[in-house]
Amino acid sequence: MKSVSVVSSVQFKFSGGEQTLVDQIVQWFVAAIDERIWRPGARLPSIRQFAHDHKVSRFTVVEAYDRLVARGYADPQRGAGFFVRERQPPPVSSQRPWAEQPKTNVDVVWLLRNMFRQLPASDMPGSGTLPREWVDDSLISASLRSLARGNHAGLVEYGEPQGYLPLRQQLQLKIAEQGIRAPVEQIMTTLGVTQALDLLAQHLLKPGDVVLVDEPSWFVMFGRFALLGATVIGVPRTAEGPDCERLRELVACYRPRMFVVMTVLHNPTGTSISAANAYQILQIAAQANMLIVEDDVYGDLQLVSNGAASLRLAALDQLNRVVYLSGFSKTLGASLRVGFAAGPAALIERLTDLKMLVGLTTPELGERIVYRVLSQGQYRRHLERIRARLGQVRDSSIRALERIGLTLFEGQSAGMFVWVNAGVDTNQLAQQMMQAGFLMAPGSLFMPDQRSSTWMRFNVATSRNPKMLAHLQMLLEKARG
Repeated sequence: MKSVSVVSSVQFKFSGGEQTLVDQIVQWFVAAIDERIWRPGARLPSIRQFAHDHKVSRFTVVEAYDRLVARGYADPQRGAGFFVRERQPPPVSSQRPWAEQPKTNVDVVWLLRNMFRQLPASDMPGSGTLPREWVDDSLISASLRSLARGNHAGLVEYGEPQGYLPLRQQLQLKIAEQGIRAPVEQIMTTLGVTQALDLLAQHLLKPGDVVLVDEPSWFVMFGRFALLGATVIGVPRTAEGPDCERLRELVACYRPRMFVVMTVLHNPTGTSISAANAYQILQIAAQANMLIVEDDVYGDLQLVSNGAASLRLAALDQLNRVVYLSGFSKTLGASLRVGFAAGPAALIERLTDLKMLVGLTTPELGERIVYRVLSQGQYRRHLERIRARLGQVRDSSIRALERIGLTLFEGQSAGMFVWVNAGVDTNQLAQQMMQAGFLMAPGSLFMPDQRSSTWMRFNVATSRNPKMLAHLQMLLEKARG
């Protein structure tokens, strides 16, 4: 192709290949500016002149120049053209943004900060998500392409306050498979289970109110409840589910507003409640007029035997005094913050009003993506692959943990997590392992009062790294004397 002199002796040539003309123009200017061929303050060729000289569309040149501006290589000046911008070197940081120093005391914020460090999955046995390579991102990318080809109106406007209606209709079918019957009016979408819990807490709790939670349990909600002035008290977890005798005592003593419980693949113990346990929980709640919040965010990872759905409190209660929460960030991708709440109609209506007050509507783009994945049958096949893979690594991960002297909590059978007893203070272990580059999840973080614990949570998908296991074994042997 004809070459044209753009700057003195510098020649610009279009090349073949997969790169677009816009990409080639941008890359050529970037290289020329980085090499100081184009100096700061120099005027770039006019759009009209560049298009004429190189026999390209003016729209192509406009897009290329816009990209140069966006990347900080050019400054547009109205009526004068585009000029090379003076570029400053980026500031050098000695550590990752928002990464916690190893010597910081272990608490919930410590774990949250370190969870977002970009460590390899094999160095994060305390992680709460599946490894990146386990998630089929083609499901999301295919949905995005489909949305781009369709009607764009819903992508640039506020969504429906209660959530994208086709998705809620699909969720209605999904929870019906678990025995939960609910019209779409009783289903509301949220930014993950976290927002659903937050809305419930803001609506129901006032300073001094008591909230019961599993002990151990998901640590993020402890801080959210405490910010509202509530008192968080743990109900000990057994292999069958919450200790119902202790639950009765706590309910009689404190008259709590609600009890947050995970019934299937509990985080962190990996246990699921028995039928007897479930009936007792509902009986206690009815006698005390207490709301049950059932968090089922990990339930989709459980293998279903003979087509029978796992037991849910919401199925037994039919959303009378149970609010059912779930979402897709654990199965489709952590950045896809699409969750939902199903509950009594009057409560969902009030929560929807509160949702609009604190954040308007939830983003419809993510909800449309999830709807497409669910409605086309892809989600079921995706879950089957993940469940099979978890089954393949679970036994080997457990054997590896037992070989270095860790003892498993009773009743664990499936899912992503195992809860193990190290026999020593796991806070100190976590600090020492973090110094070696391995993220752990010590048991204190899962206790409402964050008291010291000898327990730890492991993710079976990220806990087979020989170097991690060897280092942990060395620290355990040293701690035990």
